[in-house]
Amino acid sequence: MKFIDEARIEVHAGNGGRGSASMRREKYVPFGGPDGGDGGRGGSIIVEADTNINTLVEYRFARIFRAKNGEPGRGADCNGRGADNVILKVPVGTVIRDLTNDQLLGDLTHHGQRLEVAKGGKGGLGNINFKSSTNRAPRQFTPGEEGEAKDLHLELKVLADVGLLGMPNAGKSTFIRAVSAARPKVADYPFTTLHPNLGVVRADDARSFVIADVPGLIEGAAEGAGLGHQFLKHLQRTHLLLHLVDIAPYDENADPVTEAKAIIAELKKYDEALFKKPRWLVLNKADLLEATEAEARARKIVKGLKWKGPVFVISAQKADGVKPLTFAIADFLDQSRPGATT
Repeated sequence: MKFIDEARIEVHAGNGGRGSASMRREKYVPFGGPDGGDGGRGGSIIVEADTNINTLVEYRFARIFRAKNGEPGRGADCNGRGADNVILKVPVGTVIRDLTNDQLLGDLTHHGQRLEVAKGGKGGLGNINFKSSTNRAPRQFTPGEEGEAKDLHLELKVLADVGLLGMPNAGKSTFIRAVSAARPKVADYPFTTLHPNLGVVRADDARSFVIADVPGLIEGAAEGAGLGHQFLKHLQRTHLLLHLVDIAPYDENADPVTEAKAIIAELKKYDEALFKKPRWLVLNKADLLEATEAEARARKIVKGLKWKGPVFVISAQKADGVKPLTFAIADFLDQSRPGATT
């Protein structure tokens, strides 16, 4: 299934049914009086988060959603039937905005969470409501209210604890394969990852976390180059970013320090809040070098970046150094999540 993380839709709630202006007329009841019932409520449009859905693809093909109108009131004090609500299922992590004023309507972050995005109109009042001591045969009734209509923007931001940053071929997909059951496509050419991949990492029997792999960034991504800029939003919910750097690039002219600085610059251009998130440096592909050379290159990269945070040297392909990294991540998340004690 194609991964679609944005969609624009129209929603139209149903109108309320009109009230009835009926008068009771029965044999042997000469003064029956008013008996017009109220109209039914129009159907509302409700968006519901569902963990069984992971893309907004169906909203690229069906863009207009309408609820039915409420039924009109009838005589004998019978109210009209209200219309059923229309439920739109979306992935967990979907953000909904009103395109008219760019107002945030809601952020659906857990399974089963619902948001009424267009309210159905109230039913009109029947003439029985206007009966009084001075007006015993009222003819008044009210029409039903119109239902709301809105243009909405749906945007999916995946829910993950940890996000992976890095140039194409930094080994992010290989890393997520090594630490989780996710099996993203892996190859030796750039942009192997074309959409976000999520993997659940189990550090031990009691602790697990979700890690997100997004398409690799390149210099100029914030201006539209490459693929990664359009997926950076999927890292905005994370607690920690892992910056993967290829410690042994195939191209001898490639400079890991320059490439890493370019990624950091693109991150800052895109979103200052994302740039300020905790970041760890993960130097990958150490298995391609002798141990002493890997250590020397690691020191050079750390010095060139003036890196002050945690540094890990690993081989995702061989799974060397991966386990200590996952334990360190789990410990960090235990302290950073809401309700954690220090």
